[in-house]
Amino acid sequence: MDKFDLFFDQLGDIQQMVNEKKRLQAEVAQMEQECAAKMQPLKDELNAIYRQLEARIPKFMNQGGSTPRTSSRIPRGKLGESIKNLLRSNPEKAFKPREIAEALDIKGTAVSLWLNKSGQEDPELKRIPTGPEGKRFVYTVN
Repeated sequence: MDKFDLFFDQLGDIQQMVNEKKRLQAEVAQMEQECAAKMQPLKDELNAIYRQLEARIPKFMNQGGSTPRTSSRIPRGKLGESIKNLLRSNPEKAFKPREIAEALDIKGTAVSLWLNKSGQEDPELKRIPTGPEGKRFVYTVN
């Protein structure tokens, strides 16, 4: 037996290992498909339950004896005082303008405009730059 015969014998062993690897890969893929086929009906049922919950929770929240939320209109000239009262009630938290608007149930643009126009000079408010290049701000009380 010369070196070429040895090489072809080793090549035959490698080919057997490659064939075994392919067989095992096919078997694993088949098992994965079977599991996915068994799980799909359960996933569909779970998604249907999620959709039902999402549809029913708002109804449940409104029936809890609480009155439905109405838009609270802040009188002219009182927006700044309302913002300061909110910030004073939570001194440890820094608020984004959007969070202030949601808490006061008003439009975010009104809050942003007031903070940019009147809030900059107000000594009670602390304006903290955040985000890239410090272009966004959060607000808290001094």
